[in-house]
Amino acid sequence: MRLDDESESSNYEIRSGRGGGGFGLPVGIPLGRGGLGCGSLLVIIVISLVLGVNPLSLLGDGGGQGPVVQRSQPGEAPGSPGDAAGAKTPVMSRSLKVLGSTERVWGKLFADQGGAYSPTTLVFYSGGTQAGCGFADASAGPFYCPADKRIFLDTAFFDELGSRFGAPGDFAQAYVIAHEVGHHVQDLEGTLDKVHAAQRRLSEREANALQVKVELQADCYAGVWAAQDRNLLEPGDAEAGLRAAAAVGDDTLQKASQGYVVPEGFTHGSAADRQKWLRVGLDGGDPARCDTFGPGGL
Repeated sequence: MRLDDESESSNYEIRSGRGGGGFGLPVGIPLGRGGLGCGSLLVIIVISLVLGVNPLSLLGDGGGQGPVVQRSQPGEAPGSPGDAAGAKTPVMSRSLKVLGSTERVWGKLFADQGGAYSPTTLVFYSGGTQAGCGFADASAGPFYCPADKRIFLDTAFFDELGSRFGAPGDFAQAYVIAHEVGHHVQDLEGTLDKVHAAQRRLSEREANALQVKVELQADCYAGVWAAQDRNLLEPGDAEAGLRAAAAVGDDTLQKASQGYVVPEGFTHGSAADRQKWLRVGLDGGDPARCDTFGPGGL
């Protein structure tokens, strides 16, 4: 990606301190027959590691009490998890350049429709922190929390993205951030509130199917961002993004973790569907085409 001339967003926080407790299961989640088996739990954790959610929310709980953390003011960097001199790390700078690009793109798209875009804030943390959606640690992966309208990211996740999930490179990292920004756009549009209200009335299987549509739309919105700011892309970036989308499909992750696929347990979409909707965004650059909730959505 061509990020050298891109301006960094000022909408960020760096939280210092490493929380205790780590990832844990909420009370009341049964194991084994009739509940969540070890394979299903692994799928939830792996899916949560890649693009999109706090794993505690997938398990139906907002999380427990988190650690006391030091919170910086937006735009300030107290030093952790930055480098020892207190400066932002290169991966943070790249992330903020991507965030700045999303702000320009979505600001224009909202303005074209007569609206105003309110940017999200990217929270960098190391080890653990408390979000409005519950406690987050490194195993949560990047996720968007609508309760405080922030994206939470332990940048060590990007090492996992390349080494464990076979999706290295700047564009794969940008795709992660743009996907989370897509959830913020859904939040501003009122989509997340409507979906969460509907899910409370649905069976688990139906609620999962609706969640897939949420995630696929966020993939499409990530593609819209890239198409709208195509000057940032270098040859091969789009293809790298599509490979990353396939690598984090529910079927791909389920096969890797348990050796077989359970479509009823999908929460993010198959590899083919994730590629499809990222491509819809990339090809058209039009958010109106990202209607995963319509009759032809899946």
